[in-house]
Amino acid sequence: MATYLDFEQKIRQIQEDIIAAEVRYDHHAVEILKQDLEKEVQKTYSNLSPYQELQLARHQDRPYALDYINLLLEKKYEIHGDRHFRDDLSIICYIGYMGGERVMVIGEQKGRGTKNKLKRNFGMPHPEGYRKALRAAKMAEKFNIPLLMLIDTPGAYPGLGAEERNQSEAIARNLLELSNLNTITVSVVIGEGGSGGALAIGVADRLAMMRYSVFSVISPEGCSAILWNDPAKVEAATKALKITSADLKELDLIDDIIDEPLIGAHRDKEGAVNALKNYFLKEVSALRTLTDEERLEKRYQRLVGMGRYTE
Repeated sequence: MATYLDFEQKIRQIQEDIIAAEVRYDHHAVEILKQDLEKEVQKTYSNLSPYQELQLARHQDRPYALDYINLLLEKKYEIHGDRHFRDDLSIICYIGYMGGERVMVIGEQKGRGTKNKLKRNFGMPHPEGYRKALRAAKMAEKFNIPLLMLIDTPGAYPGLGAEERNQSEAIARNLLELSNLNTITVSVVIGEGGSGGALAIGVADRLAMMRYSVFSVISPEGCSAILWNDPAKVEAATKALKITSADLKELDLIDDIIDEPLIGAHRDKEGAVNALKNYFLKEVSALRTLTDEERLEKRYQRLVGMGRYTE
């Protein structure tokens, strides 16, 4: 069963009416209802608030990293473990072929259902997850394979064990190593990009966001709790944080917004996968026109250019 948010209820009703008309073989009604659906989708999704975009980014039907990998890669092979402690299943690493191009994909995986959410630790990596990601990235560098990183996490896991195994060092190490990695790198926020947990696989030649994704230094819930100690302020915090793809593009903190289907990746998974695939292959082709020195210099200038301000 598909899950609908509060502001999607009219869309839900029209889609249910379409199904009922199809059962009755009322083709005329189906055509009219499809036109109504198109108008309602345009009306609803063209006027979303930041909080509504946050809801879409967290939607339980939204494709996760493994959904993209399964649809994007051919002849894929999973890479396990960090060779130091264990295999963190909240980070997944695959090598395979995309459109005839050999690629390495690293993603943060949340999991669906109680059992899988626990298995994936709700998409919150431990230090060994980031070290596994770095091992896969270094492998991509060794064999000159383009690297795609899929960001989707509430944040790095803040538990005692993670701190004992040096969570902050693992994230900082990834920031350092990925900034100097000598292979083509593209990072995409596919859902929720939370703080350092997202940054650890967010340093790349190109940083993009899916249309309905978010990227923030803290969750709106955490922000409202710290500033106002009031859960009712979540919507105000979401707006103030400027965490949507449009906000971050305007602030020049990301390079591109990937046009997932207007109705959202949770309603059109195939359309979202194709949009991501086309973007990645296009950027890899463009980055190949640069020498290694030019590409690394552009990456460096992009990173040090963040945080500009005017008075």
